[in-house]
Amino acid sequence: METAFTELVGVEHPIVQTGMGWVAGPRLVSGAANAGALGILASATMTVDELRAAVREVRSRTDAPFGVNLRADAGDAAERVRLIIDEGVRVASFALAPSKELIARLKDAGVVVIPSIGARRHAEKVAAWGADAVIVQGGEGGGHTGDVATTVLLPQVVDAVDIPVVAAGGFHDGRGLVAALSYGAAGIAMGTRFLLTSDSTVPDAVKARYLAAGVKDVTITTAVDGLPHRMLRTELVASLERAGRTRALARAVRHAAAFRRLSGLSWPRMVRDGLAMKHGKELSWSQVLLAANTPMLLKASMVEGRTDLGIMASGQVAGVIDDLPSCAELVARVMAEAHGVLAHLRSLDALPPPG
Repeated sequence: METAFTELVGVEHPIVQTGMGWVAGPRLVSGAANAGALGILASATMTVDELRAAVREVRSRTDAPFGVNLRADAGDAAERVRLIIDEGVRVASFALAPSKELIARLKDAGVVVIPSIGARRHAEKVAAWGADAVIVQGGEGGGHTGDVATTVLLPQVVDAVDIPVVAAGGFHDGRGLVAALSYGAAGIAMGTRFLLTSDSTVPDAVKARYLAAGVKDVTITTAVDGLPHRMLRTELVASLERAGRTRALARAVRHAAAFRRLSGLSWPRMVRDGLAMKHGKELSWSQVLLAANTPMLLKASMVEGRTDLGIMASGQVAGVIDDLPSCAELVARVMAEAHGVLAHLRSLDALPPPG
């Protein structure tokens, strides 16, 4: 299935595996790439040296194109961009809008730039700055998310820009791919669905929590870091939401102390990171501490398997997923379903008019 997106990045299928922190490592990314999708390596939780090693490991596992997700606001963003260019990575994706200058630098080196956005105005901005495509995530998506549904946001963005648009938030099968194409998208991006594959390194106990969840077990909360964050409702999330200001602060200090030991970060560094996230937002001090530790809260579950201490970012589709296929099986299934739906639609078009 050829679309403007597959032609742009050189993949076989119009499917993206998103760059999820602590989840999208070399095994998952190479599995997605070998299946014909675009795998994206999550780099925000890696040092520069770890990122270089991860890129080379992906390269050793696949000859297919893949991408790296970057934080445009990282202090070492320029160094990471140089690494991507030097290592010949095909795609650079961003969770926050990269600057016009950063986009130009990547494009001059032949790297395809694909920011993720959550509003039409953001898509218009990065398109005007030269982005090659955008991933637009509706409110159904996991992690930090907006409040506009994909079915409303996607057509707005498609109508607003003239670059390929990849739809994210609520996708897990071939019917969703066809639906996105009908809105004018050039492909779909999936996070939770790829997290729940046999190629994902997420611990089995955590995968089991996802598989056991119903649609109503996936919630949006601001209790973790003050920003709307879609995740599984767990005992930790519920306790944070119930806690008063004093109890929340005490709990945050305990968690911060535990995660400081895991991360090796100093107290001043943790507070600085939290305050950076606080800028322009009304966050309590407990949220400041937890904001600084959000990556470690994710690591506790996604790496350590501690569902009691960690948070589990999740799209709403977790409530309708009940198996753990390989990336190859998943992509083949999605494409077979999509072609089946398209064939059915063509058959409807061929029917004689009524009467």
